This record gives sequence, C-alpha cells and structure tokens, in this order.
Amino acid sequence: MIFDSHAHYDDEQFDDDRDVILKEIKDKEVIGVINCGSSLKGLEMSVKLAEDYDFIHAAAGIHPENADEFRDEVKERIRSLAMDKKIVAIGEIGLDYYWEENPSREVQKKVFREQMAIAKEFNLPVIIHDRDAHGDTLEILKEFPDVIGVVHCFSGSVEFSKECLKLGYYIGVTGVVTFKNSKVIKEVVKELPLDRLLVETDCPYMAPTPNRGKRNQSNYIKFIIEEIANIKGASRKQIEEITIFNTKSLFNLN
Repeated sequence: MIFDSHAHYDDEQFDDDRDVILKEIKDKEVIGVINCGSSLKGLEMSVKLAEDYDFIHAAAGIHPENADEFRDEVKERIRSLAMDKKIVAIGEIGLDYYWEENPSREVQKKVFREQMAIAKEFNLPVIIHDRDAHGDTLEILKEFPDVIGVVHCFSGSVEFSKECLKLGYYIGVTGVVTFKNSKVIKEVVKELPLDRLLVETDCPYMAPTPNRGKRNQSNYIKFIIEEIANIKGASRKQIEEITIFNTKSLFNLN
C-alpha cells in the first residue's frame, strides 16, 4: 500500500485524463494522497479534488515561485481554508533561490513567515519547499518552534537533515533517490530514522527510475520504497507500513 505525501494532481499535465489517473492509482493500492497547493488557482483546485475524492487530502499554501500572489485576500482565503476538515497542512511554502526570475528573496521570506504564522495559529503542520536556500529556510523554521512539518523533496546534506530533525520535522523522499547519481539523498536516507521518513512523488514531476522523464503518478512510489528498503536493509512491507503510519501521524489522519 502507498500513501503519497506530496502530489500536484491540480497540475495542467493532468487536465486531459485526471479522473482516469486518479481511478487508476486508487486501483493500484494508493490509499491516500496529500495534494499541495502552489498558487491561488492550485490551492482552490486542491480543495476541490479533496472534496471529490475520499482518499485525497489538501494542503493550502502559496509556493515561493508564486509569492507575488500572496495578498491580503489570499492570506484570508488560506486562513478560512485552514478550518476546513479536508485541509491537513499549510503548503507548499518556503524558499526557492534557484531561479533568478523568482520573486525577490525578501518577498519570499516575508510570505514564508506569514504562512508559518497561519500554521501556528491553526495548529497545522507545514509542507516546506527548500531549494538552494538551506540556511534561510532553517533560520525561519527556528523562528516557529511550535510548528512542525515535512521538508519535502529533500535536497540537503546529512548535516542539514539532522538540523531539521532536531526541530521535529520529517524528511520527504522523492524519486530522486532512485537515480544512479543521487549519492547525497541516498546517504541522507541511510542515516535517517525510519520514524521521520515520508515518501512522495511531487507528481507530475520527479518520476523515479525506471520511469524517469515520464509524467509521474502516485503508484510509482513503489520504486522509491524498493530503493529505500535496499538502503535501509528492510523489507518493502516495513517501509510501506512505516511511511503510511508517519504520514497519518504528521497530518493527523485516522
């Protein structure tokens, strides 16, 4: 069984066959999906997906690439959604310093802090996007000691993962762990306590080997689980069970 802790089925890549794919993944033992908002349009569609499909849950947030969208009315919309039972997290939020055309670092940090404050206000976990911004991300996480969550699509070092663990965060592992040249994330997984591990697709992106380069979908997590099991010297069933338990624990799902 599979619980995908981070997906984007609101993405336009699924516009032609979204319902077909969602039925397919459920038939292939995907028991849960956290669909994460990235833009105002995306978070609204995430809510709609969660209303339409009993195995989908939504996270509401504005991605750092879309930080310029975060106006007062958007903030209030996220606050109102935070009270909805289908909203299980604030996300995906954080910092992305990779693209020069992204909103300025100062704008990103301001929007990140404001959404962390919403998570604190409503006692919700957060889904953190961190790309080439480890230092600033860690600094802001430390400013909100009452908030926990997951650093999704983890791309940092073993040392950075340990700092995140100290703050109570989980580590989200994507299909990158299956790539031959992904030495750093393999080392992170090797050192990571199993009780802080989540698996995710970030679909439609990050498809694992042997589907690398294709559109990703939740049932492909089986390849991620197999790789993690090899690294940890565990069985596939053990990794399935612990990652489902961890996901339900973090997002308060029965």
